[in-house]
Order: sequence, then structure tokens, then C-alpha cells
Amino acid sequence: MKQVPQISLQEAVAMVKDGDILLQGGFGMTGNPVHLMHALAETSTKNLTFIGNNVGEVGIGGGRLLRNGQLKKMIGSFFTSNPEAVKAAQDGVVDYELLPQGTLAEALRAGGAGIGGFFTPTSAGTALAEGRETKVLNGVEQVFIPGIRGNVAFIRAWKADTAGNLQYRMTEQNFNRAMATAADLVIVEVEEIVPVGEIKPEFVHTPGSYVDYLVQATLTLDDLGSSASVSSSKKVSESRMNMAKRALKELKKGDVVNLGIGIPTLVADLISEEDGIILHTENGMLGVGPAPTDGGGAMDYPVNAGKIPVTALDGSSYFDSADSFAMIRGKHVDVAVMGGLQVDNVANLANWAVPGQPLLGVGGAMDLASGAKKLIITMMHTEKNGDAKVVNSCDLPLTAIKAVDMVITDKAVFEFINGELTLTEIMPGSTLEEVRATTTANFIEDLK
Repeated sequence: MKQVPQISLQEAVAMVKDGDILLQGGFGMTGNPVHLMHALAETSTKNLTFIGNNVGEVGIGGGRLLRNGQLKKMIGSFFTSNPEAVKAAQDGVVDYELLPQGTLAEALRAGGAGIGGFFTPTSAGTALAEGRETKVLNGVEQVFIPGIRGNVAFIRAWKADTAGNLQYRMTEQNFNRAMATAADLVIVEVEEIVPVGEIKPEFVHTPGSYVDYLVQATLTLDDLGSSASVSSSKKVSESRMNMAKRALKELKKGDVVNLGIGIPTLVADLISEEDGIILHTENGMLGVGPAPTDGGGAMDYPVNAGKIPVTALDGSSYFDSADSFAMIRGKHVDVAVMGGLQVDNVANLANWAVPGQPLLGVGGAMDLASGAKKLIITMMHTEKNGDAKVVNSCDLPLTAIKAVDMVITDKAVFEFINGELTLTEIMPGSTLEEVRATTTANFIEDLK
């Protein structure tokens, strides 16, 4: 049986050369090879192209390399979780490329499988498709994405045997599995290294043939950043909770549902196990339960797409980010409930960027908006300054075109019926006159 060399952190990072393309596994700080990243930050290696879902957090993981000036380019899907990464990109200090989360995962899987690239409907018609080849396939506009490979991949596993077979813990598969296949040199930071035979073949997530070196490193709470613990106390306004309750009415027993960040997360707090609704999260979990009540964090629990620790219901399953987005694009998610910045009267959605504001990350929004069977948007009816958010034409960067099925605001419920924006309900505390006065989109009225 193959024996994979076990080396020190310092020996591992010495293999990264100036100008390398570095793949870094992890989702937030969960499943993040933070010890390898911090050891690399102690070297003089520079001009790196960093590829990962996000650039760690401020001063942690990839964020430490960024702060040191070791990165020349960042490629990822969600930089907003690290304000220093957003500022570096927007100030032109570091080059960057933004990819939808599922596109990033699939590009890594393609690169690891020796596939030159693929067409995807995700991001079609948006700013992220500009400059890329597009084709209409089966009547759907699709965007060509090249496969991604790196010179070196730093990934994190929970257990490895001496042959390099890897086992991941809970939602720590995320980008690690695909990245293990997509680099010339794969170095794995692992919690525990055991003799061959201690990991049963059916529990191996990444076969040892992909792994070049193992580094043992023990995870601590300090390595988990904002996912280290969770507070169970939060204040929620009545209007936001009303929107969550209304969204819940659209969910049926047996539905596979993905809930976005913000108002949609409140829906999860209203779902009971008896409802039979199966919650899906982009970073690789089906069967998400409520937040833990003991204040525990990501050392003890899986995390959701908001990087918040959650519990796992009976019958739950874990998988990697590439499989998660295959579920989404493959129409295996029945309903997505997402936040919004604008929706217009032809069902276009804008929800990921505001010019001039420190936002830089599309995450899984584009994949979900185009891939879920039904898309529900929950948002406040107007901006704080009174500007309408249900408009005739979105003037913010688009997330998806002609994708929205329902809009739930604090004032009203709109549905797209036969392609027309239709007012179907007035929310508690609002009036028809108020809705008319604060909506700039043309709509018809069919109140139930």
C-alpha cells in the first residue's frame, strides 16, 4: 500500500513558489487549512494567485496572506466576509475575479477531471458573463467556464490514514474534495493520522491517489473565526417575522428548500420536524436542523451557508460543494427563498451588489436563482430612504433574469402570473394605497 509522507508545516509551505496558483479549501473557516495558511504567511513567498470560496476572515487564513501583501490575485465567490479583501479589490491593490459559488466548485471539479470547461446557465445575462462565450443550448442561454487547476492545493481533512485516504467531518467537505483533485501538488492538513485499515473503504471521501503530503495540525476554537460559537439571542422585528411566516406558507411537506441569508433564515426558526420540510445548504448538507441551544460552535456542529452552526436532523446527509450545486442546477431543490435588493416587473432579480458599497460576493445566489424550481424573494418594500425596490427595471447588477416567482415584502405579496407582476395580498399593517404609492413597477391587482 502507498505510504504518503508526513511532513511539517514548514516543509509543506516551502513547496509553494513565487507566482504559484494556490487552491485553498474551506467554506469560511470551516474545513479551512488554517495552519498551512498561517505557516505560509511566515514565509517570503509572494505574487500568489489565491483560489478559494472566500479569503478567510480578517487576519485569519487567506486573510493573513492578503494582509502581508503576498497575493497578486484573488479568485472566489464571496469576499464580503473579509472587509480587507473587499477593500483591496475595490481599491485596485489586488486583482480579483468573482465566480458564482457553484460555478467555482464545478470549474474545480472539471479541472480535476481533465475537462477543459463547461456551459452553465448560471450568471447568463449578468455582469459576470461579460466577456465570456455564450450559447443557447436546449433553448437556454448558457455561459462557458474553463476548468480550474492549481499548482498547489492546501486542503483540510479530519482524518487520514498513512496511505493518504481522507475522511471529512460534517460540512467540512465543501471545496476540499474538488480541490484535492485539481492541483499538481496536494498537501493535506489533517487532525488525526491513523494506520491503514482504520478508515473503512466505504468511509473514504478522497482516495489517497490524490494526496501527496500529510501534515498533522490540531484545530482550536481560535481557528474557526466567526463560526467558533453561536449566540441564541436575536431580536427580530414583527414585519420581518411576518414575511418569514408568509414564506413558510409556500413550503409543502417533502419540499427540498434552500434558505438564503437575512430574512429567509428566519423561516428556519419556524419549521418544525413535523412539517417534513428538508432544508438544503450550499456548502453541503441536506436535513438542516435549528441552531444548537447549548452555544456550541463549528467544533461540535455542522455549519450552514451563513457560516452559522446548526444541528442535523435524523436522516441528514453531508456532501461537497460541487454535489450541492449539482442538486441545485439539476432542479433537485424545490424552493429557494432569498433576499433581494430589487425585483422588476419581468421577474429579474438583483441581490448581490450595490455600486459604491463594500459588497463583493455573489455566493450561491446566481445558481439558486436560476436552478431552483421556485424562487421566492423576501425583502423590505422600500430602501431606508423610501426608494422603491419593486421596480419597472432593475438598475442594480442582475443576479438572474426572468427567474422570480413570488415577492414577499413587509407591505405586500406579488406573484408572477402568466408572466405578469400581480399583487395578490396586502401584508399586515399595510394598505393598498400604501403599496401603490411605494411601488414603481407596473402591476395588476388580483387580491385574494
